[in-house]
Amino acid sequence: MKLSVSCRIAEGFLSKEEAIMSFPELADLAVTSGYGAICMRASQIGIQSPPEKVTEARQILDGHNLGVTMISGDFDIVYNNAKGPNCLRNITPYLDLAESLGAPMIRVALKSEDDIAPAQRAADEADERGLKLVHQCHVQSIFETVEEIETNLRRIDRPNFGLIFEAANLEQCGQDYGPETIARLAPWIWNVYFQNQRLHPGGAITLNTWHEGPVTFDLLEIPDGGGIRFEEVFAGLKQIGYDGPLTVHQSAPSDPDLAPAAAAQHTANFLREHWRQAH
Repeated sequence: MKLSVSCRIAEGFLSKEEAIMSFPELADLAVTSGYGAICMRASQIGIQSPPEKVTEARQILDGHNLGVTMISGDFDIVYNNAKGPNCLRNITPYLDLAESLGAPMIRVALKSEDDIAPAQRAADEADERGLKLVHQCHVQSIFETVEEIETNLRRIDRPNFGLIFEAANLEQCGQDYGPETIARLAPWIWNVYFQNQRLHPGGAITLNTWHEGPVTFDLLEIPDGGGIRFEEVFAGLKQIGYDGPLTVHQSAPSDPDLAPAAAAQHTANFLREHWRQAH
């Protein structure tokens, strides 16, 4: 099992551009909390970063004996906005960044049918460099429902184009995220995101989905009960023999009394225990 912590933990939920800690601080947090890798986002290092910053980040990673599981190379991808798919039409800078950081995967975004052919071409270019492209289960994308996800992965039909499995987004879209779904999507699951939520009508956060309309929920810390049924996720991962990264994709703690370092440590312990129980 490889535990990975996303740079998301050093961002606020609605602010994905401003980091609340430096990259050396984030690397220290990862090591102290027992993570083996970082899932890189543009709030720390992206295609907008000067070459010297990328080199410095790689030195910090190497000095902390940390890998990079994946990059999300720009802000449009993480905001999942209309410009998100632009990465597919010029994938070269993202491949360059992934190589510089030693990352095997690049997260991309697809919003419509028009993005299928560019995704195929981008995957072909990535394959020439031994790199993979992945798309997250995500609201307001053509990866909202399980049916859409499988259909579009089959349409893209590239051996190096896969999926970031994410239960919370599936739940927001009214989808099953347990063992049956995981088995169905097993050939493409190369990264697994973990975040937690409780859906209810009076939730503090509202997200618009294409499949379910507006969905309201409260964010929870990953170890909190009453949200995502993580035991079902781990049972499904065990069933398919998954051995890829488990990535904590939670934003900075909403509780002002809970520091990111404490949240990261608590979450790492929680995920290790669930992995142990499942196996």
